[in-house]
Amino acid sequence: MVLRAALGGAVASAYGMSPANAGGRGRRRTIFVAGDSTAATYATADVPRAGWGQALPAFLRPEIAVQNGALSGASSKSFADLGRLDLILAAIRPGDVLLVSFGHNDEKTEDPARYTEPWTTFQDYLRLYLDGARAKRAQPILVTPVERRRFRADGTPYLSHGEYPDAMRALAESTGTPLIDLTALSFALWSTLGPEATKDYFLWLDPGEHPNYPDGVSDNTHFQAHGAIEVARLVAGAGCDIPGRDQRALHHPSIPDSVLTWPATRPAES
Repeated sequence: MVLRAALGGAVASAYGMSPANAGGRGRRRTIFVAGDSTAATYATADVPRAGWGQALPAFLRPEIAVQNGALSGASSKSFADLGRLDLILAAIRPGDVLLVSFGHNDEKTEDPARYTEPWTTFQDYLRLYLDGARAKRAQPILVTPVERRRFRADGTPYLSHGEYPDAMRALAESTGTPLIDLTALSFALWSTLGPEATKDYFLWLDPGEHPNYPDGVSDNTHFQAHGAIEVARLVAGAGCDIPGRDQRALHHPSIPDSVLTWPATRPAES
């Protein structure tokens, strides 16, 4: 019992819950996010960089909590191997939701700690998340990886995730798991916006534009606040199984960057 209590306290601390509420008494229904840097919560030193998991609460009613475990650099394999999935499964409760979004770092063939093959090991690792959530009577939802900012010289966009989205779609169908096709949704958005307008969504800043990036930055993978908010809108809008969606926020044409908060340190890395 002492060991169980100590574990409960550690898990509660890792996910920002008090030990008293970790057991479920008086606890809000919670959405957990397992993912990579595109979903992660960033710190004040990273402003205006933000992840879609950080922005997700903007589209949820106050009675729904979000515990964002997304970790920069993580793949479906490394997230599980590092024990991050175990932390979520120790904290998740019946009726909670687990959003699972990987692919960016699973593609890194040169890194055996992160690489997975789309139709074998990628699906095998994703099953750990699905089976683990269901064993706790929670609802898993697969989220295909958000598309990068990729345009040809003539301004036409192209897909960059290879077979990973298809492998996730097939797994969702074979296991009866809800799927949010963020790859398709984000690709459609970037295609509509075009090469120049997408810079206002991704982390593109001129030298001197922001003190956190004095030399400027041209990042075609990660988002600034506006982009994180709009990707979170795509996730929440398509996530029919996500509880507590705020329809008023989802239909509001312009959610200000000020709805986001940045903690002093990156929570998944501290």
